[in-house]
Amino acid sequence: MAVTTATRPAISVSGLRKTFGDTVVLDGIDLLVTEGTVFSLLGPNGAGKTTMVRILSTLLPADAGSIRVAGHDLAADPDGVRGAIGVTGQFSAVDNLLTGEENLRLMADLHHLGRAEGRRRIARLTDRFDLGELARKPVSVYSGGMRRRLDLAMTLVGEPRLIFLDEPTTGLDPRSRHAMWEIIRGLVAEGVTVFLTTQYLDEADELADRIAVLDHGRVVVEGTPEELKRRIPGGHIRLRFPDLTALHAAAHLVATGQPDDDALTLQVPSDGDVRSLRTLLDRLDDAHVEVDHLSIHTPDLDDVFFAFTGTPASTTADHATTGGHR
Repeated sequence: MAVTTATRPAISVSGLRKTFGDTVVLDGIDLLVTEGTVFSLLGPNGAGKTTMVRILSTLLPADAGSIRVAGHDLAADPDGVRGAIGVTGQFSAVDNLLTGEENLRLMADLHHLGRAEGRRRIARLTDRFDLGELARKPVSVYSGGMRRRLDLAMTLVGEPRLIFLDEPTTGLDPRSRHAMWEIIRGLVAEGVTVFLTTQYLDEADELADRIAVLDHGRVVVEGTPEELKRRIPGGHIRLRFPDLTALHAAAHLVATGQPDDDALTLQVPSDGDVRSLRTLLDRLDDAHVEVDHLSIHTPDLDDVFFAFTGTPASTTADHATTGGHR
């Protein structure tokens, strides 16, 4: 997770509303994203995540609300917003017929960079994203992970201080996902702000400083990953014993525990803090009750997601796209 001391808002949203016909997609959204952090927007399929990204990146007009992005009023100065941000959609927007280097050069030309400055940025990004000799080969031979790295490198040609990443690791294998995480962490360490939508809750848990969960067009909960997980009951310590005698003795000492004779375990409600764990073990030790093994179970973001949306996280993939680079 990113660590930052920044306090200025990169994105400020108040009363954002968007409808399509009679369907309300975003209904009075308020958000504040601090500079130099990762802000993750989660939500079930159709909750409005991609619509939010499209509005904040000037690709779609809002019906109502006050929005400032990268210090610019979105309604009054959309060009100022476009000049300050980068957008990477969940589907790669690279040209398969060009080499990686040619794709980067195309972006440099679109940003009206001089030849020398364009070469400098392309060389730096090629090195940063470890494209190496592959940069001189057609993108058609790239793996999915390499395509996504090139996709993000193209977004960074314009050196944006705010980046919208819509499902950046969709379809990637675990190694490529972790490589992308390290790239994102590196950007934030340099002061870049990342607005992330993702279907992978472990990704939000790993990267996000703050998370907002969107459901039926409204933000239903917001906070740091740890704050959100603490709001969900169900944390417990699970103790395993060598025999039934030890298990029953422990169950007699700990009235709140739920014994399982078949598994020789006792499940004790707990928020997982060290003090309560130490107190429990000391109590068992004083009574000479032997414990073979213990594990601590705390709610995760899947539990948060289900509690606030009623939807299992595994069904939340959102396959809309934000479009290409900006």
